[in-house]
Amino acid sequence: MRKDSQMKLRSKRFYIVLAVAAALATMTVKFIGYFLTGSVGLFSDAAESVVNLVAALVALWAITLATRPADEEHTYGHTKSEYFSSGVEGALIVVAALIIAVEAIPRLLHPQPLEQVGVGLAFAVSGAVMNGVLAWFMLRAGKQQRSIALQADARHLFADVFTTAGVLVGVLLVAVTGWLILDPIVALLVAANIIWTGARLLHETGLGLLDTALPKEDLDHINSILDDYRAQGIVFHALRSRQAGSRRFVSFHVLVPGTWTVLKGHSMCEAIELAIRSSLPETTVFTHLEPREDPTSFADQALDRVPEPEEPSETAPALEERPCKHKTVRQDSLGTDRT
Repeated sequence: MRKDSQMKLRSKRFYIVLAVAAALATMTVKFIGYFLTGSVGLFSDAAESVVNLVAALVALWAITLATRPADEEHTYGHTKSEYFSSGVEGALIVVAALIIAVEAIPRLLHPQPLEQVGVGLAFAVSGAVMNGVLAWFMLRAGKQQRSIALQADARHLFADVFTTAGVLVGVLLVAVTGWLILDPIVALLVAANIIWTGARLLHETGLGLLDTALPKEDLDHINSILDDYRAQGIVFHALRSRQAGSRRFVSFHVLVPGTWTVLKGHSMCEAIELAIRSSLPETTVFTHLEPREDPTSFADQALDRVPEPEEPSETAPALEERPCKHKTVRQDSLGTDRT
């Protein structure tokens, strides 16, 4: 594993381990708050902390797997594994919201008084402060490293903070007004907000699994590099891109004058690929060199190309077969072996 990959792995693991520790701590203090007050709103807050813990453990597994190098079975690497983490987290968030709703609806029909409100809220707020600080650092690191697993966990923690804030308002209103029905109403509103967060995470996971193109700002950056070569008469087409976790994949065709040597065209492709990789780290670039005078160079821009019937060329070198130890090899008049 490369040194920079090892550093990123350690950074991601550090934040996820912190998330696990924070989930354990907040889950404990919030359940204490729930048992002290009997507030279904605080129960909804505590239930989300359980999801935080499970999600952090899944994210730790996904991030560790994502840093594995490519192998024979996974030739494009394992970076897409981070989408499993965000997908699982999105699903767990929705499940947690349903549990909250099941707990809140009976209280809506039969409200119950709250006890020891001040002490219970103090426990809940302390857990929210821990989550808020950690979420801010995790979201910043996730954006810097383009880790959807870190970003998903950070957004979930932020959702937990907003949940606690909503519950705090609800419980305080109950204590001030005496309207017990406000407690389950706040819990149901919290559940709706949690479902929205889960749906967003599932949507982002789906986009990644469907090989959605890179963001517009990344594509604009790539095109700005290609524009320098377009000014020299080089033509580009069939530009495709996708993102797998933190790694980007970009491919395009490079059309050059047919009189160029292979070495000259290859050297230019290498320079273009290096410029893109230098500007967009963790980007794998594939280029395909073609002569711009050949009409067939413009017929392969789609994913599937309808083959045209081949016509014998008068200038094509004659092929002759010569025996080979393992298979028959045809050699053209230029001395190039063709199997």
